[in-house]
Amino acid sequence: MITDIIAKLPMRQKESTSDFYKKLGFKVFGNEFDHYLMLQKDDLQLHFFEFKDLVPDENYGQIYIRTTSIENLYNTFIENKVPIHPNGHLAEKPWGQKEFSILDPDNNLITFGEAMN
Repeated sequence: MITDIIAKLPMRQKESTSDFYKKLGFKVFGNEFDHYLMLQKDDLQLHFFEFKDLVPDENYGQIYIRTTSIENLYNTFIENKVPIHPNGHLAEKPWGQKEFSILDPDNNLITFGEAMN
């Protein structure tokens, strides 16, 4: 039985990644490892592996996170001065989702979406 999925994304520097995601409300989760970072918010975990030679402009890492109360989440990010992707401000999409996107310090694209039922 499959019960969960955990995204693993590249990071160049553990401290800057951790600091960025703390602004999003994530907390360090589990054991501390030198070259690996585990973060959690609500029931969602994100894992990051060290990739010191990562060139952010060549990184195509991305995840899609389903959420509820997307307007509140978006406004919280704005208040916390989280930069919203220039082409990813909160909008209703033709595929029935309300979405917005951000880029983390390593250019991983994080998109948040909520169904518009």
